[in-house]
Amino acid sequence: MAVHIGMWFEPSLESRFWWRLVLSAIYLTVGILHMLLPGPFLRIMPALVPFPAAVVFITGACEVAAAAGLLSSPFRAAAGIGLAAYAVCVYPANIKHAIDGLSAVDASTYAWLYHVPRLAFQPVFVWWALYAGGIIDWPFPQAR
Repeated sequence: MAVHIGMWFEPSLESRFWWRLVLSAIYLTVGILHMLLPGPFLRIMPALVPFPAAVVFITGACEVAAAAGLLSSPFRAAAGIGLAAYAVCVYPANIKHAIDGLSAVDASTYAWLYHVPRLAFQPVFVWWALYAGGIIDWPFPQAR
C-alpha cells in the first residue's frame, strides 16, 4: 500500500488505527517518564495539589494503563475517555509551566515557541483521545 499524506485524514479504520497507535506511544513514553524522572513534572505541579510526588507517579501509571487500553478493544473507549479527561485535568499544570517559563527573566523566543503551541494543542489532545478511543468520529463521520 502506498502511503500518502491524505491517508492520515481519511475516515477509515486504518487511519484511526494509526492515530491510536501514535497517541498510545506518546502517552506510554510520557507515562514512563513520569514514573522514572518525576523532577520536571514536580516543578510544574501547582502548589494546591497535595502529595505531588504521589500524584506524578499515579498519573504516570494512569498514562501507561490508558496507552495499553487504547490498543485493547474492550478497554479502548474507557481509555479514550480517561485520556481526554486527563488532558483537561493537567491543563492547569501546563498553564503554570507556561507562566513560569514565559515570566522568567531569561525567557527567550524558544519559551514562546514551546509554551504557546503546547497550550493551544491541549484541546487537540482531548479530541485525539476521544477519536482514538472510538468515542467520536468528528470530523470524519463514518459511512452508515
